[in-house]
Amino acid sequence: MSVRTKATLAVMVLVLVFYAVFIGVRGVGLLGSGSVVGVLLGAALLVLPLLGLLLVGREIEFGRRTSVLAAALEAEGGLPVDDLPRRPSGRVDRGAADAQFAQMREQAEARPDDWRSWFRLALAYDAAGDRTRAREAARHALTLHG
Repeated sequence: MSVRTKATLAVMVLVLVFYAVFIGVRGVGLLGSGSVVGVLLGAALLVLPLLGLLLVGREIEFGRRTSVLAAALEAEGGLPVDDLPRRPSGRVDRGAADAQFAQMREQAEARPDDWRSWFRLALAYDAAGDRTRAREAARHALTLHG
């Protein structure tokens, strides 16, 4: 993970923690109001920031674990080269991404128990713009990796 990515992540977490504390103080104040509506709103204001912190923590852990897989695959020389043609906007050309995706899908189907092929499939899904399936494939690669 680059220094810039770590710095951005740190700033985002600090902002979220500040938000959680600020909203938490408001929630505690509402809990002490004595009214039913105030207590319910206060409880919600305490639960929602905690839920947000848990979800952000989960995403950070997912990113950390997938970066371990990427580093392992790169060390083996098995990480696909990101040489797909890009549009002026910087997005990957859809046709090229779909062609690479078909190749990676075939590899994953041929070796269903290999975390490497599933991780490369996750990268191909991501390049093709299908983030939901990319995350599913990455989770499967993490499960296979152990």
